[in-house]
Amino acid sequence: MTKRNLAEKDRERLENLKESLGKSRDTFLGYPVSKDFDYSELTPFLQYPINNLGDPFEEGTWKVQTHEMEKEVVAFFAKLFRAHPKDYWGYVTNGGSESNLYGLYLAREMYPKAMVYYSESTHYSVRKNIHLLNIPSIVIRSQENGEIDYEDFENTLRMNRHKPAIVLTTFGTTMKEAKDDVSRIKGILRNLAVQDHYIHCDAALSGSYGAFMEPRVPFDFKDGADSISISGHKFVGSPIPCGVIITKRGHRDRIAKGISYIGSLDTTIWT
Repeated sequence: MTKRNLAEKDRERLENLKESLGKSRDTFLGYPVSKDFDYSELTPFLQYPINNLGDPFEEGTWKVQTHEMEKEVVAFFAKLFRAHPKDYWGYVTNGGSESNLYGLYLAREMYPKAMVYYSESTHYSVRKNIHLLNIPSIVIRSQENGEIDYEDFENTLRMNRHKPAIVLTTFGTTMKEAKDDVSRIKGILRNLAVQDHYIHCDAALSGSYGAFMEPRVPFDFKDGADSISISGHKFVGSPIPCGVIITKRGHRDRIAKGISYIGSLDTTIWT
């Protein structure tokens, strides 16, 4: 291919965009994202059509990919979230919203007649994803600190205990960084004898450092989660679309027989 230089007007437009982005980055408030990063060493990889098609744990025909590194990313977070070393699966997504979508998708396929419970402080992507997946849902009140109201959850669940339950917990809400206690949610499900249930933890904001917090707030697989999502834009600070979904391989394999995983179509050069 012949390499073409940018026209002067296009170069000027890009310079204006760069200046505008710099001003916005330095002055915005209220959005929980990291700005302290440097990915300049990855610039040379932008000349390759890298595309991590399909399941990173399966062999494919497209070889311009980074699946080995993607599996390392999945393994890192699986260990961080205390997943069973022989029962985890995941992939690098386009962001926290897609990660939440996949977690809810797994839950719906396992329990097609389930009811979804989520708090009013939950990220807006959850409401959107529930609508896309066409799952009935109930909004639970939040406490003053943004954490889910456990009493309201238990009372609401009691009225619907004949149905399987999909519970969407949040580990780091957008406005107050509130953290729902997954072990407490698990205990409520156990006390009401709701055996068919699935807990997805939206840990987009705080999941990356949650394992190191003192005192620790229960949120991971040993605490009762079935899947956990994070965003690459917040604590990690990725400048391109990025997120991660980790779930139990048993859950993924249970639905894979009916509908195969087609994978993320984004370019994830650093995984």
